Amino acid sequence: MLIKRIIVSLMAFVSIFTARSGAKYADNYADHEFPIIEAESQSPDTTRIMSYNIRCADVNGVGVKDRLSIGVRQILEVMPDSLGIQEATPEWMKKLNISLPMYGWVGIERDGGGSPMSGGESCPIFYLKTKFKLLDSGNFWLSETPDEPSFGPGAACRRICTWVKLQDRKTGEVLVHVNTHYDHVSEEARRAGAEIVIRFIEENFAGLPVVFTADMNTREGSAAYNTMMTVFSDAGKIAADAVGTGTFHGGNPETHADATIDFVLCSAGIKADTYRVVTKGVDGRFTSDHFPIYADLRIGE
Repeated sequence: MLIKRIIVSLMAFVSIFTARSGAKYADNYADHEFPIIEAESQSPDTTRIMSYNIRCADVNGVGVKDRLSIGVRQILEVMPDSLGIQEATPEWMKKLNISLPMYGWVGIERDGGGSPMSGGESCPIFYLKTKFKLLDSGNFWLSETPDEPSFGPGAACRRICTWVKLQDRKTGEVLVHVNTHYDHVSEEARRAGAEIVIRFIEENFAGLPVVFTADMNTREGSAAYNTMMTVFSDAGKIAADAVGTGTFHGGNPETHADATIDFVLCSAGIKADTYRVVTKGVDGRFTSDHFPIYADLRIGE
């Protein structure tokens, strides 16, 4: 916790010299009114899990290269213990790898199964090395042939799922983090993807605490969401202290106020203290077309 506070303080100091609050951006908040929710201090003795779709292309016409630095600052302001990212292109991965040296990460790109530094999109997981020891990790595709790059039924894109098995260096507790991005076109593909994820978890991590992060591209009550709820609870619903709004805004949060499609889910034995949809942005700008979310969890309770 002390190391995390030091890093956040340093980033705040640096931001004094890099902030451009007077500038006009195509991806700014100026023309919108919505709840401004900040990342807060982490609850004591908890594990902070973050999910963040960082957007593979433009936000209101502003491309990735002009959002790289504020995307990194967004992560550092939340300072998660473990982070599931969606839409991580090689451009993003190269920046994150250099800018987040305190984190280890795992993941492969979804189209060929190669390095996410040079291939297509990936769903990597970043974990704080001072907090966790990496015990195991892997990847599988949301398809009938999960061990090779492939399309799920009805899917518009190949979809990959990345997982890590982590051990808390202080408590010795083991935690599994699973991260993915369900299809944006097909409800059939989203439902099938959820079934594949559930089956994989039940076959490989029975009895272990598991957290699941994703841009599910679907809302509460859908077939995919209901499938996940057969073994998980929604941190946004069960947290003792939950503050949120729609997680997908597309550059206009007023028209997407109820569009919650990003989730942190918890298996049995995990208690959620806090849940936030972080809408504050960086330098008055949207860092993505999604708001990042996080939950402070108590593992093994």
